[in-house]
Amino acid sequence: SNSDNLGATLDLALLNYFADADKPFMMEVCTRTPADNKGGHLAVRKQDQQMLLRESAQCPPDDEKDFQDVSKHKYFNTNNLWIRLDKLQEVLDAHDGVVPLPMIKNTKTVDPGDGDSAKVYQLETAMGAAIESFKGAGAIVVDRARFAPVKTCADLLRVRSDAYEVTEDHRLVLSSACSGQPPVVDLDKKVYKKVQGLDKLLSKGALPSLKECKKLAVKGKVIFGGECTFKGEVTIVGGDDWIELPAGTYEDTTVNLKE
Repeated sequence: SNSDNLGATLDLALLNYFADADKPFMMEVCTRTPADNKGGHLAVRKQDQQMLLRESAQCPPDDEKDFQDVSKHKYFNTNNLWIRLDKLQEVLDAHDGVVPLPMIKNTKTVDPGDGDSAKVYQLETAMGAAIESFKGAGAIVVDRARFAPVKTCADLLRVRSDAYEVTEDHRLVLSSACSGQPPVVDLDKKVYKKVQGLDKLLSKGALPSLKECKKLAVKGKVIFGGECTFKGEVTIVGGDDWIELPAGTYEDTTVNLKE
């Protein structure tokens, strides 16, 4: 599993299922929500019914709308993977000691925090794509509690909020108040791409309440002024300079702090 997936733990029930199913490779997947529309999804190749993984960087521009359609492509890869080592050895022996994985080209900038810095291509492979190399590979739909990644400042804000809870056995799980749907958090990448921007957003010390929030969008430079509760779909619009959002409850509204 990815180290940034705070929901990944060793589950003996899944281990026993994997052993009993006699699969060479098993991928844990979750049902996609609007919060997951840009993540890689599970697919089945029509020619031979082989499972495969398709990442956003592999999607041609004219297919992007369908790629992000969570009703069409219903499951995404959590990257919690179960592999039989003897079957892995067979794949390695058949391919000169490597697992054949498709190469993915991502456009980046030399300085991730500076969108105007020199553009480069990052070449990578996705471990989940190995599902294509194992005949008879399978997938299992798991609870959302198995997937709590922190890849962006938006992810970090989401898991630090009350939308997630820590259990007595130290697992991070989605709050029951969220009804299985994590809130969508959309932070202005020009301001909050690095953690320094998130720290400024939360510099008054209080974390926002998101457990009843469907979507929170923050545009421009904003500081949450004390305890802020967001419900439904809320958009906060700041400015080129930092503007404080008064503490309070905001529900299904757009707040323009520049006005």
